[in-house]
Amino acid sequence: MPESDISWSHGTWTHSPAAQTVIPAAGASHLDVSAREGSDAWRHTAYDFVHDTEHALVAPLAVGEAMEVSFRAPWDGQFDQAGVFVRIDDEHWIKAGIEYADGHLGLGAVVTAIRSDWSVGWVDDWNDSEITIRVSRWADAVIVRARADDGDWRLVRVAPFDGDAAASAGPFLAAPTRDGLVVRFTRWTRSAADTDLH
Repeated sequence: MPESDISWSHGTWTHSPAAQTVIPAAGASHLDVSAREGSDAWRHTAYDFVHDTEHALVAPLAVGEAMEVSFRAPWDGQFDQAGVFVRIDDEHWIKAGIEYADGHLGLGAVVTAIRSDWSVGWVDDWNDSEITIRVSRWADAVIVRARADDGDWRLVRVAPFDGDAAASAGPFLAAPTRDGLVVRFTRWTRSAADTDLH
């Protein structure tokens, strides 16, 4: 399956952002998206709340396919987030990407099956980079990889995921604590899923 660009107009928002603007660029266009204050995705664990207000622009993702999303953002608001959202329904989803928390840039994933978990590691040296998140859908899992600019891919997560369920995926952002987060999404593509973990 050759890599192909996905048009920004082919996705559907889980929750509408405050604003979005398509920016002409050489090759594929960019998409600037403004998050609403209080937007987030989380279910129950540790915090005892459910947040279902993220902005995710999603299109179908089948078993055997991968999606990549590239983006830049001014990381300075507590819990600012951007990356890829993979969704079956309100209680079964994955968000993977960057979250700015406690003065650090974190690369990680939240995997949710009724309750959420969160894995994260600092990548402060990625602060000024274009970041790409890649998700590959297998019959029983989603494989998450990431890289900064043209650097090496880093394995982020191997997460269980129902291969029989219809799922969708695409770029997402959230700003739990502030107004004014604008993420520039520079690329959204579909290709064949990775066949190996290593």
